[in-house]
Amino acid sequence: MSVLRRCAGFVLRASSRLLLAVIRLVSFFSRKLPAVSAPRDPLLLTPASVLAERIRRGEVTSSAVVQAYISRIREVNNTINALVCDRFDEALREAKAVDDLVSSGTQDQATLKENYPLLGVPLTVKEAFAVQGMPQSSGLVSRRSFRSEHDAAVVSRLKRVGAIPLGMTNCSELCMWYESSNNVYGRTRNPYNPQHIVGGSSGGEGCIIAAGASVIGVGSDIGGSIRMPAYFNGIYGHKPTSGIVPNDGQFPNDHGRRAELLGTGPMCRYAVDLPLVLKVMAGKGVEKLSLNKEVSLRHLKYYSMENDGGCLFVSPVDEELVQAQRKVVRHLSAELGVSVQPISVHSLRYSFQMWSAAMSAEGDDGQSFSDLMANGKSMWPSVELVKWMFGFSQHTLPAIGLALTEKLANLNPEGSAKMIQKAKHLKEELTAMLGDDGILLYPSHPKIAPKHNEPLAVPFNFAYTGIFNVLGFPVTQCPLGLNTAGLPLGIQIIASQHNDHLTLALAQYLEKSLVGWTPPGNL
Repeated sequence: MSVLRRCAGFVLRASSRLLLAVIRLVSFFSRKLPAVSAPRDPLLLTPASVLAERIRRGEVTSSAVVQAYISRIREVNNTINALVCDRFDEALREAKAVDDLVSSGTQDQATLKENYPLLGVPLTVKEAFAVQGMPQSSGLVSRRSFRSEHDAAVVSRLKRVGAIPLGMTNCSELCMWYESSNNVYGRTRNPYNPQHIVGGSSGGEGCIIAAGASVIGVGSDIGGSIRMPAYFNGIYGHKPTSGIVPNDGQFPNDHGRRAELLGTGPMCRYAVDLPLVLKVMAGKGVEKLSLNKEVSLRHLKYYSMENDGGCLFVSPVDEELVQAQRKVVRHLSAELGVSVQPISVHSLRYSFQMWSAAMSAEGDDGQSFSDLMANGKSMWPSVELVKWMFGFSQHTLPAIGLALTEKLANLNPEGSAKMIQKAKHLKEELTAMLGDDGILLYPSHPKIAPKHNEPLAVPFNFAYTGIFNVLGFPVTQCPLGLNTAGLPLGIQIIASQHNDHLTLALAQYLEKSLVGWTPPGNL
């Protein structure tokens, strides 16, 4: 078995390297775009919570803030292609209504803060979520003309507390790939280097926030779709404990076992905004968390694991990411006086297999990926692949590939059952280790933002994020500055279920004491 494993590993690595070489050769001759410049307007460099406070006090108008963000979007979006549909006119009207409310004096400061914690603050939303009057294709050509009649649950909650949507951001086709590119809106490009990916599926959201053209956003995550884009774009993203934030109003919305993996959460440029936006998104679900509980970081248990232990399907972790994680460990030890224990959890090397088994678990009453792609019609993935080769398919290659592999997922039910059981034991092991006062530091991804199309050669690298969807744990992705090439570094902060307050507290501490969002164009 070990010989077969080594042979399979050799074949996989050789095939991957060959495909990467071809992709890099093609990208070498592609048109080069410069990184976007750093934002200069002070309104674009202010956390959402501070903006809301200043608007409530009348120190700045919501109209001025919204207009500053509209101007910034118009400045950068031709380069990054992150915002795919705007509602600028409606946003300016809503901002004017906010200003009228504040100037009327009908509500005092305390009442305004209680009722409108995000009063007048601009917001962007992943296109997979419903926003009244806006498209919701999720990159599917057959849904190009669809317009939402209502708001998704989280969008409604954010609007109700004063946030103002500016528009919709790009995602991968049907939100199931970690490069945000589709045949409806095209490809989104990284603001730090447009030759590199923004991640997926909430890639447009991560990109627009990192570019200083939005300050908070709505993302969803079934295998890392909040955390990978947050990582590749150098911002903060939080996947809440499973079941806390409603997933209603997004397409596709999963059912059965897959619904347990899917999470909706905030994406922010500033860690200080994460708890506020999460509270609003969660509604009454926030009662299951302890977000108002004071956290003593010096009295927590800390663990660090620098790689998954050697998964056959996943790339080794880049040395710059290892060093960035070690820098965090040294910082915590020196500044907080804590001991960070290095660990090796053997089962994490099976992260991809456990995620794949959970996604295809029996009893899931949702539609298959092929059914979703067909959108009510018939669709044969093998036929679509041939059509794609000749340029006639409406679908992207990753979507077709996923539809093909989906049909193979149930060919080994005994193997899948073993992986489901292994995931159960892993959850028990990590829960016992972390308890209610433990934090795990873990890579966000094995690679720094790859160039466009390179994920095709390493399709399973999302396992570093996907495993925590299986476990249902809360995870906060934190930026750790830029590497030598000017691309973002990052790390995942993980806690056991319902301990979101621990990861959010550490994220805010690292933002203040080590590094936070680093604007693009500064290298």
